Amino acid sequence: MKKLFLASLLGSSIALCSAAMAANTDLKTLEAAARAEGAVNSVGMPDDWANWRGTWEDLSKLYGLKHIDTDMSSAQEVAKFAAEKDNASADIGDVGAAFGPIAVKQGVVQPYKPTTWEQVPDWAKDKDGNWALAYTGTIAFIVNKKLLHGSEAPTRWADLKSGKYKVSIGDVSTAAQAANGVLAAALANGGDEKNIQPALLMFAEIAKQGRLSLANPTIATMEKGEIEVGVVWDFNGLSYRAKMANPDDYIVLIPSDGSVISGYTTIINKYAKHPNAAKLAREYIFSDAGQTNLARGNARPIRAEHLQLPADVQAKLLPNEQYKKVTPIKDADAWEKTSKALPQKWQEEVIINMQ
Repeated sequence: MKKLFLASLLGSSIALCSAAMAANTDLKTLEAAARAEGAVNSVGMPDDWANWRGTWEDLSKLYGLKHIDTDMSSAQEVAKFAAEKDNASADIGDVGAAFGPIAVKQGVVQPYKPTTWEQVPDWAKDKDGNWALAYTGTIAFIVNKKLLHGSEAPTRWADLKSGKYKVSIGDVSTAAQAANGVLAAALANGGDEKNIQPALLMFAEIAKQGRLSLANPTIATMEKGEIEVGVVWDFNGLSYRAKMANPDDYIVLIPSDGSVISGYTTIINKYAKHPNAAKLAREYIFSDAGQTNLARGNARPIRAEHLQLPADVQAKLLPNEQYKKVTPIKDADAWEKTSKALPQKWQEEVIINMQ
């Protein structure tokens, strides 16, 4: 029995070692091919978003890859891949979670699974490796404590109903952040991707009280003192707070009665001129170093629970315990339909109540 156990254990060890050696060999081959290509061109991955600068600098220093980026929206990125085809000028892009499956349906991406693939939650990746969220966004509140008009700082969606402050969520017809804010409020109040009525009722009540602000929660409006309570992605809220003249005046938190977690995924162009460099870029983005780079930009890495971040970097993120009641989108098709209908519903059921 012991011999059988030892033989089994030895066989497993040999298999693991063989797998590790194969992975190392594959990475060396990929690295050599990427070095030969010498460049990686991105879209929607500018230096000042999620600290992409740090990753591009590392890829240049470590592998000699030259880099240029053209900033554009998720929809524009997918359209660019489709339009240019064999005349591709972009190798890799960064798009909102909903656009990963769209890019797959349009047949404009190619797969690559990084070596840390198993540490990416199932809900955050395509089983074939066509897309995987590198960092998440969770709907949060950013609160200017000095503008609360005597109210307590809200920690739950339920608190928004009784405060004296104005609530800013932005334009739900154009901003994914605002639309996901509505979904987060719905989830916290018993709704789901098909039923956002609980959120519409809540915001309609806030509008009736004259407390719904049409100001978009951005760094510019915050600096002007126009945002009392803003509904934002956590990484935006943290980034805004860090740039304020008096950061201690602001609180960023995940509402404790529930929120929605989504994120951003790299997509590798099916027609990429530098496909190996694009795959190496994804490999690096999902490595400990690449994930730490994202955290330095206030973005919560998808592998956060598997990382030992430096103390100064961990301080840029919210504590893990704040994410206990966050929920990923479970029915993407339903949410796509609901979000398309949201702008009209928002006008008819919420904006109409503004005083």
